[in-house]
Amino acid sequence: MVAAEPLLALLADGEAPIDLPVLLVAAHPDDEVIGIGAQLARFRDITLLHATDGAPRDGRDAAMHGFADTESYAAARRRELLAAIAIAGITADRALACGIPDQQATLRLADLTRQLAALIATRRPAALITHAYEGGHPDHDATAFAVHAALLLTDAPRPTLLEMAGYHAGPQGMETGCFLPMAGCAPVRLPVSPAARESKLRMIACFATQARVLAGFPVDVEALRPAPRYDFTRPPHPGRLHYENHPWGMTGGIFRRMAVEALQALEGNR
Repeated sequence: MVAAEPLLALLADGEAPIDLPVLLVAAHPDDEVIGIGAQLARFRDITLLHATDGAPRDGRDAAMHGFADTESYAAARRRELLAAIAIAGITADRALACGIPDQQATLRLADLTRQLAALIATRRPAALITHAYEGGHPDHDATAFAVHAALLLTDAPRPTLLEMAGYHAGPQGMETGCFLPMAGCAPVRLPVSPAARESKLRMIACFATQARVLAGFPVDVEALRPAPRYDFTRPPHPGRLHYENHPWGMTGGIFRRMAVEALQALEGNR
């Protein structure tokens, strides 16, 4: 295992390449660009894994963007992803996918955890980057759960576990590009040079179907922090979660109940 502090210091110090094997586990195609798009070209040995295909099965997003069905929409999201990561020098064979429908990762917590455990055992990353558990999107929280649970299922050396900033509920609405405060887990701001910012903007432009959504995220600020130990059976913060404001078929109460059920199902795998 590589200690979090030296790795974060290396990431925060200039734009030196990172040669360590890194696994980045994101919920949706584009989350990696939102979180650390300006850093992606620095990673010489990175594998991406997306929990979902980015296409909700209710068909509303597909229809809104002019696609005849969700399969076509999912394929478009994949093409957008590959075009974006190519700008960072990441090839298609480095972008793996679980294929879970968008907004349904919580329904597959145990399966997703087992897939991740198998990938970690095979790839043996020195560092693993994923979402924080913050109630922003149920797929983000499900991905965070699966990553943390998967690390308990494998005998592979434990990688440095880092979180990228996403979004969550705040006093004035959705807050982006920052973390909920967590004792002992100070965020480390990462450099975003003019050239890296331009590359990130080019990557964001590849996601034509997500243009309206991505316009609300900062391009000049990126941060990582060591992942805390979460209790996924408790709310990530008091009050209403951000995703409870959307018709995504998920509440904090349902998520936590499913987390309990998944933990019970995974007991036999330890």
